[in-house]
Amino acid sequence: MRLSILMPVFNEAATVAAVVARVQAVPLDQEIVLVDDASSDGTPAIVDRLASDRVKVMHHTVNRGKGAGIRSALDAATGDVIVIQDADFEYDPQDLPALLEPIAAGRADVVYGVRSLHTQRLVMRLGNRFVTLVTNLLYRRRLSDMETCYKMMRREIAQRLDLECRRFDVEAEITAKLVRAGHSILELPIRYEARYENKKLSPLDGLPTLRALWRYRGWNPRAA
Repeated sequence: MRLSILMPVFNEAATVAAVVARVQAVPLDQEIVLVDDASSDGTPAIVDRLASDRVKVMHHTVNRGKGAGIRSALDAATGDVIVIQDADFEYDPQDLPALLEPIAAGRADVVYGVRSLHTQRLVMRLGNRFVTLVTNLLYRRRLSDMETCYKMMRREIAQRLDLECRRFDVEAEITAKLVRAGHSILELPIRYEARYENKKLSPLDGLPTLRALWRYRGWNPRAA
C-alpha cells in the first residue's frame, strides 16, 4: 500500500531537507509531495534540490496558505493513502507505519494521530482543547485532537472532501467533512514536541477555525 506524504512548506529552509530525510528513512512504500508556498528564505532552491523519483516538487507563485498547499499536493498524489506532514520537527515520521497499519488491514479508512500537548504553551494548549471541544459539540463526536497534522486516510476519501479553506482552518474543514460524510475516525497516540521558533500558527487562527466548524456543519458530500 503506497503512502503519499503531502508536505506544504513555507519558509522552512532550516528544517525541510532534514524532515524529508526523516520521512524517507521510514520503511514504507511512499512518495513525498512538496509544495513550496512562495517562500522567501531560500526554501524554493532547497526543495528543488530534493526533487527525485520519490519526491515531487511544486511551487506556488504567491503565498496561498497551508490549505491551498494541501490541495495542490493532493492533486498530484498517486498513493493509495495520504497523510499530511509539516516541514518541521514537531511530528515524528516514525509514527506513520502505526497509523497506516489499521488502514492497510481494512480496520479503518481514516486515522488521526493524537498528540500529548504538554509541551505546548498554555494559551495554545487551551486553544487546541477548546476547538476540539467545539468540534465534539457541533458534530457529536468524541475526538481527542481535532487539530492534529497527522490526518491519514484513503486518497479517494480525501479527494471527495472538495477542500476549500486556504489556511490553517483547513484542519477543521477536513474533520467536519469527514464526519458529515459518515466516516469514523480512529485515533492513535503519536509523539509530539511543540516548537516555538518560526511558528506560523497563532491563537488568532482559532477564529477562522471556529468559523469553518460552523460553516460545514450542514455540508453534504457530492455524489460518487
